Amino acid sequence: MKVNYLGHSCFLLQTGGKKILIDPFISPNELAKHIDINTIECDYILISHGHGDHVADVQSIAQRTGAKLVSSYEIVEWFAKQGVAGGHPLNIGGSWNFDFGTVKMTYAAHSNSLPDGTYGGTAGGFIIKTEGKSYYYAGDTSLTQDMKLIGEFHDIEHAFLPIGDNFTMGVEEATIAAKFVGCKKVIGMHYDTFGYIKIDSDAAKQKFTDAGQTLTLMKISLKDEDSIEI
Repeated sequence: MKVNYLGHSCFLLQTGGKKILIDPFISPNELAKHIDINTIECDYILISHGHGDHVADVQSIAQRTGAKLVSSYEIVEWFAKQGVAGGHPLNIGGSWNFDFGTVKMTYAAHSNSLPDGTYGGTAGGFIIKTEGKSYYYAGDTSLTQDMKLIGEFHDIEHAFLPIGDNFTMGVEEATIAAKFVGCKKVIGMHYDTFGYIKIDSDAAKQKFTDAGQTLTLMKISLKDEDSIEI
């Protein structure tokens, strides 16, 4: 799977001949100001929860590309009222086979509302199974015991984990989360965007190294040369 990082918790995945965008918060993000959202093509948009720093660009990208939204029932219904129809609703523990692979929605310990205050259902994450591998996108979450079940039932190749603290778990808890899900290869997200979640990148990488794990902090870019294969 090919991965580009578009800032905050937003990634563009290319797998199974499809492009999957996760939690697009790009145009309001000062760290991603060099990315033109009008150049982003995608077939699916996965939304972990409804906070503005995860859905800011959903409507414009979905309406331009015709991408299918995949999220909680409440979020899919809310966006349908905004003119983005044809989404696929999921709920915690549920999964669906798409043409690129399987998406299973996992529990995330976090609040969840849409930009106008509408209830967004339970916040979630995703296990994406594609091309014979499984990937865990945690969404915004604290460390939870539920992550041990992910490790018991899935062989996770890479885990996308929040590491910025304050609104989610921080670096130390993320190393434990990686241990719980049985994955030593972590891609960091939800850090540095705001003052509350600034991190010391070198110190963070060292803590993962000390735990026998690898933390990758990707460059914010749509360019092929800045993507990684996982």
